[in-house]
Amino acid sequence: MDTGAPHTDTSDPADTTALRARWRATVTAAGASGDPAPYADRLLTAWAEPQRRYHTTAHLADVLARTDVLAPYADDPAAVELAAWFHDAVYRPDRSENEERSAALAERALPELGIDPARTAEVARLVRLTVTHDPAPGDANGEVLCDADLAVLAGDTAAYAAYAAAVRAEYGFVPDDAFRAGRAAVLRQLLDLPRLFRTPYGAAHWEAPARANLSAELAGLTEHP
Repeated sequence: MDTGAPHTDTSDPADTTALRARWRATVTAAGASGDPAPYADRLLTAWAEPQRRYHTTAHLADVLARTDVLAPYADDPAAVELAAWFHDAVYRPDRSENEERSAALAERALPELGIDPARTAEVARLVRLTVTHDPAPGDANGEVLCDADLAVLAGDTAAYAAYAAAVRAEYGFVPDDAFRAGRAAVLRQLLDLPRLFRTPYGAAHWEAPARANLSAELAGLTEHP
């Protein structure tokens, strides 16, 4: 399920210097033995592709910041951070296999960096989980990544409006009627989840505002003449 979740500012002002430093620290913590710099270049180039309006380096920075907040709930914070880096590394708004291709990219890149097979497999699993954002009970790593990715839904009114506008811009090639129908279906899928947020922090701080935002957007879409 593509929630259309990345950032709202099409100028994408994310601090790539900070992101490069973060990447180095993350892969070092994960046990990398190879030079991380070329992979940072490739990933940041991918996240800055021109077709992106929400799924940008700013979204990446936002998700990483949320993983910091939620790190105490993860079984393997390094794997979660790596999954955040890869979860939308391949992104074409007109394609449905983005998560699978992003997971496959992680499966190729991480062994080249010297990341062990078990952690590589966990990162790929987590990336694939962002198709549904519906981790199984007890999947602590999945709960953290999915909550971090969906936290954008809990923004204040202005932030959520900017997010929704960025999603629409990303799908600018889709006619209005088709976009409203598709977006309404995504919103209903999210609202039908028993819980949007699975970590204690997410449930306490993000669940209620996210549901209010989703419901308001859905009402606006379905009431449109």
